[in-house]
Amino acid sequence: MKAVRFHEHGGLDVLRCEEVPDPEPAPGEVLVRVRACALNHLDLWQRRGIPGVPLPHCPGTDIAGEVVRGEAPGVGEGVRVLLQPGISCGRCVACLNGRDNLCRSFGLVGHQSEGGYAELVTVPVENVVPIPDGIGFAEAAAFPLTFLTAWHMLVTRAQLRPGETVLVLAGGSGVGQAAIQVARAQGARIIATAGSPEKIERTKELGAHEVIDHYQEDIAREVRRFTDRRGVDVVFEHVGQATWEQSTKSLRRGGRLVTCGATTGPVGSLDIRHLFTRQISLMGCYVGSKGELLEAAELFFEGRFAPVVDRTYPLDEAAEAQRRLEDHAQFGKVVLVP
Repeated sequence: MKAVRFHEHGGLDVLRCEEVPDPEPAPGEVLVRVRACALNHLDLWQRRGIPGVPLPHCPGTDIAGEVVRGEAPGVGEGVRVLLQPGISCGRCVACLNGRDNLCRSFGLVGHQSEGGYAELVTVPVENVVPIPDGIGFAEAAAFPLTFLTAWHMLVTRAQLRPGETVLVLAGGSGVGQAAIQVARAQGARIIATAGSPEKIERTKELGAHEVIDHYQEDIAREVRRFTDRRGVDVVFEHVGQATWEQSTKSLRRGGRLVTCGATTGPVGSLDIRHLFTRQISLMGCYVGSKGELLEAAELFFEGRFAPVVDRTYPLDEAAEAQRRLEDHAQFGKVVLVP
């Protein structure tokens, strides 16, 4: 089969589209023909050299396709599926309590295993989620990691309620567009940020009530203007160092900040006195459980969630696809179509 791998860490030039042996599923696994694989920033960090990635490596966490061989009822040959991105042991207390993303061995397809920048991939049978015929593979691949993360952050962790106000950083990003849709489904008022006139308009079309230009405007000041100086109930943070101070300043007293990423850097300062006197809650989030994915997928299959696909690329143009993500040129998800 064809697969895109890197044999060393570095720039876009280290990505190679090459012939490799077809993978063979182990007991308890299924073989899936990849029809679409959406990109994530994790792919960029792996290629650049985050620890724990064996070489050579094939990235790609968000995958949709068709089962080639399977061992469980309902996932036989030809079944159209998306893949749960998280891998866990299935035996520990966290897994058995339905909190598999807290498993000590929790990892991601395409990070702790070979991923979807390929024509075929193997995954545990528990990771297979059948999809209706009316849903396209590109949209299905654009769904799992971003919508699962947004659901875990806003519904499970922040417990966003109808009528509350949420600030979504970078509403045009993959996880940002998912957060807007999840917040809209929860009945929240949404303030989002975006970085260009085109992205601002498209973010409004997604459901944001107000949009702040995060390059030209002071986020916290605009939030106070939109909320009559009260601040927001919840901040959906995934940008990191560049927006951390503005995010914490945007919270009302008793507000909650949920964070899942640090794409602009891992260091953020906080005046501890503001933390306790304003009674702020800070919550770290990492992906979500399979149960949460299935909850969110029901809304996807009903048409209430619509993952935004920015652009598709063939497998041999994976470097150009990553370049688009690296340049922040996308709105929504960039997707490879083997």
